[in-house]
Amino acid sequence: MIFCEEDCNEEDWGETMDFDLDMLFQKSELIPVIVQNVDSRDVLMLGFTNREAMERTLETKTAWFWSRSRKKLWNKGETSGNFLHVKEIFADCDTDTLLYLCVPDGPTCHTGSDSCFFNRIAL
Repeated sequence: MIFCEEDCNEEDWGETMDFDLDMLFQKSELIPVIVQNVDSRDVLMLGFTNREAMERTLETKTAWFWSRSRKKLWNKGETSGNFLHVKEIFADCDTDTLLYLCVPDGPTCHTGSDSCFFNRIAL
């Protein structure tokens, strides 16, 4: 775990990391971020972060990302008002992917869906 609000129960998860942001971006300037609802654990979206977006996320406790299509930083909810309030952040075992556990203000997807993952692919 990288970050945890005061009210989260760290005993439920692995070790809390003291980390250097440089460590996160050793392999790439952009790393994927999986976003889950902190209560339901539903996967809400996948985004990408760079160092500046990560710094803003840690500072504001709202999810910031790097838009690969628009080539700019964006704070999820800045247009819709549906911010993602980051409660906990986890790094994967290789420290090249992040997981944000969030409280959403409303639907996460730009379509109005709670999750961006609603298109089932037949197997």
